[in-house]
Amino acid sequence: MSLAEKIKVLIVDDQVTSRLLLSDALTQLGFKQITSAGDGEQGMKIMNEQPHHLVISDFNMPKMDGLGLLQAVRTNPATKKAAFIILTAQGDRALVQKAAQLGANNVLAKPFTIEKMKAAIEAVFGALK
Repeated sequence: MSLAEKIKVLIVDDQVTSRLLLSDALTQLGFKQITSAGDGEQGMKIMNEQPHHLVISDFNMPKMDGLGLLQAVRTNPATKKAAFIILTAQGDRALVQKAAQLGANNVLAKPFTIEKMKAAIEAVFGALK
């Protein structure tokens, strides 16, 4: 079993198309355990019920944005060790710095390629194969 098959991934994005693109890219990389949420509140509910190894979260979302979710994940003892990649269309240095301060493991800019996603995940977990 590859590393990718062992990692449980939670995708959090309010755009259905983005969730589908992320899920498809992850599947192509060999991930099998993929869950999705439409906003940060739903994402945190899923994390509380069953912690995942990796959260890939959009920044701009209603209810709870990506930084709010990151902060909630990092302050919860049951979820604080999960890897967290923030997804953003913005080249906003302040956002990237804030995400790093809150404990994000990496940032992935939209639009992304499968290769860039793989590199962002491997920077956290090591080689997937």
